Amino acid sequence: MIFKVFYQPSKKINPRRENTQSLYLEANSQVEARIITEEQTSYNIEHIEGLDPKALEYEQLSPNYKLTEFNNEKA
Repeated sequence: MIFKVFYQPSKKINPRRENTQSLYLEANSQVEARIITEEQTSYNIEHIEGLDPKALEYEQLSPNYKLTEFNNEKA
């Protein structure tokens, strides 16, 4: 399943709505998506949303849609 992960780019700065960014990640569950993101980034994760087929279709229309794939090294 594809998940949309909303995050702040840094844990050191207080979260502000204007700084919220997102990435798309393939994982088996919401828990796995969180674990992968936490292990591979230093982001402050705000929310993780599973995308059903219609929502995914809509997100894919965005020019900013890109499925994120992490390697084994921390970003």
